[in-house]
Amino acid sequence: MPKLIITENPEKWKINAEGATIISPSDYFGNSAYLESKNYMIVNLCRSHQYQSLGYYVSLLAEARSHKVIPEISVLQDFRFPSFIKDDAEEFDTLIQDTLKGESSSKVTINIYFGQVDNVSYSKLGILLFNLFQVPIIQAIFSKKDKWQLQSLKPLHLKNLDETGFKKLQEALHFYVTGKKVVRKKYSRKKYDLAILVNPDDPNPPSSPQALQKFIAAADKLGFNTEMITKNDFAKLVQFDALFIRETTNVNHHTYRFAKKAEAEGLVVFDDPGSILRCTNKVYLHELLVANKIAVPKSHIIRKDHQIIPDSFKYPMVIKQPDGSFSKGVKKVADDAELHATLKDMFQKSELLIVQEFMPTTYDWRVGVINKQPLYVCRYFMAQNHWQIINWKKDNQHRDGKSETVAVEDAPYALIDLALKATALIGDGLYGVDIKEVNGKFYVIEINDNPSIDAGVEDRVLKNGLYTKIMETFVERLEK
Repeated sequence: MPKLIITENPEKWKINAEGATIISPSDYFGNSAYLESKNYMIVNLCRSHQYQSLGYYVSLLAEARSHKVIPEISVLQDFRFPSFIKDDAEEFDTLIQDTLKGESSSKVTINIYFGQVDNVSYSKLGILLFNLFQVPIIQAIFSKKDKWQLQSLKPLHLKNLDETGFKKLQEALHFYVTGKKVVRKKYSRKKYDLAILVNPDDPNPPSSPQALQKFIAAADKLGFNTEMITKNDFAKLVQFDALFIRETTNVNHHTYRFAKKAEAEGLVVFDDPGSILRCTNKVYLHELLVANKIAVPKSHIIRKDHQIIPDSFKYPMVIKQPDGSFSKGVKKVADDAELHATLKDMFQKSELLIVQEFMPTTYDWRVGVINKQPLYVCRYFMAQNHWQIINWKKDNQHRDGKSETVAVEDAPYALIDLALKATALIGDGLYGVDIKEVNGKFYVIEINDNPSIDAGVEDRVLKNGLYTKIMETFVERLEK
């Protein structure tokens, strides 16, 4: 994606930002090339962002042209209401107190340049403020009476910076434009920029490091510059054309905020926020599948204030939390004592739970679907001496059952048909449908919006073609 840095005096800039062009507001307003293409990322470094100033109109016209711009007009509007910003600061009060607890003075000023700060001890606070208020240069002033409070937060501009601050800005801008964590050995201009969102600390990520490298290699061949990002890179989303989320998703989680932001900025995103919303709640999925006559195991929703299970359910039975993942939040109960203990525990986290008949099988089917087409088919066998494919132990340790991957054309037609009908109710993204087979009949257990794709498992049949197919889908949507 071409990147433009806009300031009133481009000749003052001596920055080597690969892939970026420095122009004036008049160039941006008057050059028809910038009007005809939507494929630009704009860094607005004008002297003022006040209402109807040049800087204001750069951001305003950038949004009208569907360019990705920092700062956005909505962010500039936020700075017109300081009380709102102070209210937002209350949500991260603990971080403020922890960051500034060693300060001897009663006032601290922090200048934040694209998320970077001079004092490394302020780094977390600087990244958080930049992610919340995406302005190139922000000055945060904190004062202390009984405790530390955000006194003011305001944008700074080039005219406000001394020589040291200007040097820090150039350094931060260079990293912001080119990306510190670009995976390629040598940055080269390619047609598209792809971000892959990961959690390096997740012991059970949806894709192994080997699989991530295969995604990167496939993306590279199809014309992507690829960068691995983490939850601290929220403000960098405007730099990209596409986002691929490869960490476990949930609605009450940063992955959902990333998906929402990416969609709002016009990025192609897997998983899209609608799919996350629908797939990560088993109560919603149950109602959706039943309403559309998709075969599922016999199930019933129970309420915290009405814990009645129909007599037709016999032990053992399965109790499910609405938002569990990787077989967590799913318990099998064998008698009344286990049932009551499980309900007491699970109802502490949710007002609704699902009770489901127990269907013992030696394996579960998983059908991978992308763009409403089957992608891969696996059998996941139950973990040894366990009733699930993953046997969770203490301290987040687990044991998996073995797996087998079969060609889509060799899988039962009814299996594929059921998976496609079920995912069509969710969208046209990337999904993994868990299905049980009992006496030749198939039943949907759940639909995963963030299916596991690991090297040597799901790719056993298609090999590198699996990763290529997913990246081709990104390209197809970008070219539309």
